[in-house]
Amino acid sequence: GRYGNRIAKGRFTLNGVEYKLAVNNGENHLHGGLKGFDKVVWTAHERKTAAGPALALNYVSKDGEEGYPGNLRVTVVYTLTNNNELKIDYTAATDKDTVINLTHHSYFNLAGEGNGDILGHRLVLRANSFIPTDAGSIPTGEIRNVAGTPFDFLKANSIGARINNDDEQLKFGNGYDHTWVINGRMGTLRQAAIVFEVNSGREMEVWTTEPGVQFYTGNFLDAAIIGKSGKPYPRRSGFCLETQHYPDSPNKPNFPTTTLRKGAVYRSTTIYRFSGRR
Repeated sequence: GRYGNRIAKGRFTLNGVEYKLAVNNGENHLHGGLKGFDKVVWTAHERKTAAGPALALNYVSKDGEEGYPGNLRVTVVYTLTNNNELKIDYTAATDKDTVINLTHHSYFNLAGEGNGDILGHRLVLRANSFIPTDAGSIPTGEIRNVAGTPFDFLKANSIGARINNDDEQLKFGNGYDHTWVINGRMGTLRQAAIVFEVNSGREMEVWTTEPGVQFYTGNFLDAAIIGKSGKPYPRRSGFCLETQHYPDSPNKPNFPTTTLRKGAVYRSTTIYRFSGRR
């Protein structure tokens, strides 16, 4: 947060006013800037719910923080449900019109932490279309059908089957680092993805109310990070399924709006559901 993914050249215009944000990814703004919501201290409260134990996190992002307008009050509730789910509920409100795009950026490896790459994981993405980018990972504005491309995961396929294809979009991302347009009506909770790892038998489903999901294959991991068990995280040793609005939406009028008006409430839910099968 405030805006997961990229905003081109760190600028957008809202209500006739241009806002300038930190440029921290080449010439672009990424994941909220120099000090995104992952780098601030949140107030935490335990909750007991019928669904399972929960943790509510609250943060107030002050007007002008990282260049964004409005005092933004954010609550994120993580619930470990009785159905083997990690459920994430976001709400936010602002005292001045602003933009918002919250996401969850955990890396997953269903073979186990630090246990090789994720190229053999089998993936389904419930998406007929994806969003092409330029060389700087900024959307061109096009929404492209996945048919006949390495971006077609409508039927289960291994992540690594086509990741090194001679494809311009794959070259731009050094692999998969793109947003897919989730089928179904934005705002309704629907299945976005299924991932299965055959050796462990672990399966993860992703459900969300968001319009898109950024699928990233850890292309820039380089073994510099050492995990809690002492194992390094090399290239493509984890994948991300970041449910979100489309990148650079404030500068793309044809994309669903990410504007949050004064007096309105932002709501978003994502569920990571885990199970085992053979």
